[in-house]
Amino acid sequence: MDKNRYCVIMAGGIGSRFWPISRRTMPKQFLDILGMGKSFIRMTYERLRPVVADENFFVVTNAAYKSLVLEQLPELRPEQVLCEPVGRNTAPCIAFAAFHISAVNPQAEMIVTPSDHLILNEKEFVRSVEQAFDFVHANSVLMTIGVTPNRPDTGFGYIQQSKQPDPTGHIDRVKTFTEKPNLEMAKVFLASGEFLWNAGIFLWRASDILAALERYLPDTYGMFKTIEADFGTRREQTSIDNVYAGCRPISIDFGVMEKADNVYVRISDFGWSDIGTWGSLYQYSDKNDNGNVLSDNVMTYDTRDCIVKLPEGRLAVVEGLAGYIVVESADGVLMICRREHEQNIKMFIDNVQYAKGDKFI
Repeated sequence: MDKNRYCVIMAGGIGSRFWPISRRTMPKQFLDILGMGKSFIRMTYERLRPVVADENFFVVTNAAYKSLVLEQLPELRPEQVLCEPVGRNTAPCIAFAAFHISAVNPQAEMIVTPSDHLILNEKEFVRSVEQAFDFVHANSVLMTIGVTPNRPDTGFGYIQQSKQPDPTGHIDRVKTFTEKPNLEMAKVFLASGEFLWNAGIFLWRASDILAALERYLPDTYGMFKTIEADFGTRREQTSIDNVYAGCRPISIDFGVMEKADNVYVRISDFGWSDIGTWGSLYQYSDKNDNGNVLSDNVMTYDTRDCIVKLPEGRLAVVEGLAGYIVVESADGVLMICRREHEQNIKMFIDNVQYAKGDKFI
């Protein structure tokens, strides 16, 4: 296995769209929401083990979640968990990891991945990653993974390829990035054959992403550059805590990838979804004859197209619902919401916090 290959798992979010099960004390990435016997972060780690040695994994997360990471990934040492004092979106997260890894190995090549995605064909995923790593090794580029779309989905960002792929037919220069489109535009994208879903997975040499940060996000780069000598030392965490608050919250897509002129995409099809909402979980889950996704402890009558998820030890009898999300957390927070209204979950959280305090958030 190539000792210069590293993996950075971004695991700092709170997964608020999966409230009330995903909470600040136990966010989505540490839960088995899919019912597969493993948490999202565990599945992310395991699918990349064929590509990256255990000692070359790093997880960037909130300091409050360090113990959860080490509990669920016991193969990692404590120093492989990089702790953010506060979330500042993906660009500062990636800058932190790139500076740290460069201090360990200046020749490092990195894959950066979210911790909470679903990938159905892991063999094809590994093949895509291996080929992308090979391209990064041979070229000074910023690489992303694009997934061939099979429907006009409005929940994902899109990547437009130049339609001049390399001889393998799998790697192409990126033409544009587009944020989540409306349905009409998503249909145009699908019909054109030029657009891919943006999976939010990146590969590059550590030195190349640092050069790109210096060019396109000099304020973010400068913050970490001032403490460069502290990376890999006992002073690192204190220095990170001091500079992070001053970092501007910004995504790596907006801050770097949309501006850079050396961005390439590995065109892939491995059964991907970011499973970002109850609706997307419903879409990818097995359904009964009435279109319901149910826990074992749910009985339904005249009910269709619902997702009902309860903790063990609870029983629900549901009659006469169509197209609902019914979810109860282990500590008794119950949400009943129309599937098409799940965008209101953020409002529910704000109102609960205002009326009941932080206990249920």
